[in-house]
Amino acid sequence: MSPTDARRPRGRAGTGFWLIAAAFLTAMASTTLQTPLYPLYQRQQGFATFVITVIFAAFAAGVVAGLWLIGHISDAVGRRPMVLLGILLQIPAALIDITWDGVPGLLIARVISGVGVGAMTAAAAAYLAELRAASHHGSQERTVTAVITVANIGGLALGPLIAGFLATWAPAPLTTPYAVFAVLLALAAAVTLLAPETVRRDMPRSPYRPQRFAMPQASRAEFLGAAIAAFASFAIFGLFTSLAPTFVAGPMHDKSLLAAGLVTFSVFAAAALSQVSLSRLPAIQQVISAVAAIVLGLAAIGAGAVATSLAVFVAGGIIAGIGDGLLFGRALSTVSALAQPARRGEVLGLLYLAAYTGLTIPALAIGAILEVAAPTATLIGFAVATAALAIIAGATLLQHTAHAVHSPPKKVLSSDQQRPAR
Repeated sequence: MSPTDARRPRGRAGTGFWLIAAAFLTAMASTTLQTPLYPLYQRQQGFATFVITVIFAAFAAGVVAGLWLIGHISDAVGRRPMVLLGILLQIPAALIDITWDGVPGLLIARVISGVGVGAMTAAAAAYLAELRAASHHGSQERTVTAVITVANIGGLALGPLIAGFLATWAPAPLTTPYAVFAVLLALAAAVTLLAPETVRRDMPRSPYRPQRFAMPQASRAEFLGAAIAAFASFAIFGLFTSLAPTFVAGPMHDKSLLAAGLVTFSVFAAAALSQVSLSRLPAIQQVISAVAAIVLGLAAIGAGAVATSLAVFVAGGIIAGIGDGLLFGRALSTVSALAQPARRGEVLGLLYLAAYTGLTIPALAIGAILEVAAPTATLIGFAVATAALAIIAGATLLQHTAHAVHSPPKKVLSSDQQRPAR
């Protein structure tokens, strides 16, 4: 299947670009609504902190399942159906959150929401690039990248902020955020139908198979460095999406749901802004700045935990978020350069698998350790371990980047040199 940029009127494609960006942002925001509400769920239902991390891990598992099973098929069925599917899956997830009061309902809602994210993320990114190209006779890569970043990570940032605001000022704090977003998601699905399709479907379809994962065999060290960078970046995101509100309400004694939402919003917003505003820096400076920001930010997070200072804790999260955005962006760029074009989806798929492992495993580990250890010691241990991973990843990425700057372009690997990962 191939894009049909030239067949679409420029005006309709241009309008469609912004409609899909808004719909994508709305869907991503709906996936983080639960974050500031976890302490309230915990107080009302009396479950342990570890259960929060299990609920959060259910979302990550759903994302991986969506990426593996259906996230790659928009080339065959079209971009719009996959984006629409991802949006529509968020609606039953929200309705389950409203009607099923208990941990099983939370778990099922998070799995459904995660599958929706896995189904639409790659399709939405490709859709936006193709619509922009159709409306401007060129992809305008920087604009497209900025919009995708704001819609994706910016959406993740807005969800906790809006949920915290509604839970604080509107009635029924465990119902209103989901009800509002159920309506917004229905509107997002409607406007998605107004955007033109960019994939031709008049050619025979290839047989369905799940997404394959591949590692570039001749560049294992560089790929592993990028994978560690993705793991470390998403580990910090996982901390602030799952357990940060619990730390704020517990050791820092601020039970405001709005404060919990603001903490998570700050980290994701910083990551989105750093990707958009600092992407012009030379690659080497991006890596150095990213690692320095992550280490400094994690140190401040630990210091905030020791001093029980919410301001220091949030400042550390913002600084670490800036580093996260840069480091994950460099990991994506590195892997894209290493991959042979015909296998790029498989190689990037493996990178995202590493990222979502980082989103899940550290959060689960922290939740388990909190059952037997003090929150401050646990948070400091997380900060030290994650900073070490960021330094290792940064050193590897720097070596690859320096070599790429001072060496002629490598010969593109043949497909058989990039074997599926076992």
